[in-house]
Amino acid sequence: MRSEMEAGDWTGSWLEVRAAQTPDRVALEFDGVSTRYAELWAEAESLAGQLEALGVRRGDVVAAWLGNGPEMPRLLWALQAIGAVLLPLNTRLLAEEAAFLLGDADARLLVHGGGPEADPARAAARGVKGLSTAVLDGLRLDGVAGLAQVPGPEAREDLAGILAVIYTSGTTGTPKGALLPGAAFLASARASERLLGTDAADRWLACMPLFHVGGLSILLRACLAGSSVVVHRGFDPRAVAEALDRGAITGVSLVATMLQRLLEVRGGASSPTGLERMLIGGGPAPQALLERAHALGYPLAPTYGLTEAASQVATRLPADSAPPFHGRLRALPGTELRVVGSDGQGLAPGEVGEICVRGPTLMRAYLGQPEASARALRHGWLHTGDVGTLDDEGGLTVLDRRDDLIVSGGENIYPGELESVIAGHPAVAEVAVVAAPDAEFGAHPVAWWVAEAARPGEPAQEPDLAAYCRGRLAAYKLPRRFVRVESLPRNAAGKVLRRELRVEGR
Repeated sequence: MRSEMEAGDWTGSWLEVRAAQTPDRVALEFDGVSTRYAELWAEAESLAGQLEALGVRRGDVVAAWLGNGPEMPRLLWALQAIGAVLLPLNTRLLAEEAAFLLGDADARLLVHGGGPEADPARAAARGVKGLSTAVLDGLRLDGVAGLAQVPGPEAREDLAGILAVIYTSGTTGTPKGALLPGAAFLASARASERLLGTDAADRWLACMPLFHVGGLSILLRACLAGSSVVVHRGFDPRAVAEALDRGAITGVSLVATMLQRLLEVRGGASSPTGLERMLIGGGPAPQALLERAHALGYPLAPTYGLTEAASQVATRLPADSAPPFHGRLRALPGTELRVVGSDGQGLAPGEVGEICVRGPTLMRAYLGQPEASARALRHGWLHTGDVGTLDDEGGLTVLDRRDDLIVSGGENIYPGELESVIAGHPAVAEVAVVAAPDAEFGAHPVAWWVAEAARPGEPAQEPDLAAYCRGRLAAYKLPRRFVRVESLPRNAAGKVLRRELRVEGR
């Protein structure tokens, strides 16, 4: 299997081959129930037969409104067996938002899990002409509504070889569907395996949403390696801490806020026995948080990833113990990185510019958006819109999203830098810095922050964050306001929705 898959043109069912090679190895664990690879393939094969009986064919887009559980893996592998395309939907979307994605992708069928998911899924489907719905109840497709008993449209050539269409988070602008071929996920999985040294003995904890590219990639990487995935319904810091403390988890993917809550639950305890890799993605993590986790021995692997690059792009290896911990990310083998200026020319090491990515993990295009695709993909390079630097050895440091950059009086201010400083104050649990309009300077930074819970017997203190920052940031970078809030708005992947803070900030 390895030689065929590394060639990049393997088009059969990955799960079928894996089940033939290691049928008795555990593929999934969920709610204490283990499913072996042979069992998972039998389940996926049965579901594929039901989908085909309903008229789903190669090239059809099938949307999934499913929470974490065994249903998403079953549907993923059933669709790959057919050659249909998975459209995973964020279950926190409003019906109107989901309807836009369903219509934009020309989805033929929407599969949901019934129960609490049924009403919003059906409401979204009602907003899309010709879309059918079905309930995935365990191993059965029930409640099929609206599926035409006539042949579907001609197979779409633009989706040939596409495993999934995944929409960007939409934190800025209109969501765009990244067309991700199976070959891109294959290249990503193999390169990640080489970089991190993962193998069939791994047990990866999946508490990220499986509808997110990072969660989906965990399932794909595990199948290709023959390793196991322990799926949680979502991120519960106590449940994650208990799973890690049992010592049977070798890897976990988190975002910074998840890491922070995990540390709070585990207190000053050192890293759990057996944990070998802790990928931290979803944007640059505060330096103070990384330092705290490193001091406790956590095998940190800060990671830069993109939907448009099938998730992982560059990762700092856990063995790299030299601060600062947010830098020196190594590109996946086969992936090239460069940093360019506003003229598109490459910059020297240490100079700040836009991060560009080239390699076999890239999307084919944005679905139905040739102009946006041409802007993003130029001469084989993906222009990410993210800002960072490369060091003399090619190590990447990610500073911020270009869209989040604050230009004040001609000076560039990177919110991530400010957030890292402010998060170092012991009274601050979380912080996000955004731009606010400024009549004189064009814009100025505003910090929205969440307070740490007061210790028992101690009164809550209102810190002087402005004074704290004055000794740590240049004057032009200082936030004009510090707005305390109960929580920061986040999407399902844990990323802060800065656009909502900007709207409130006006």
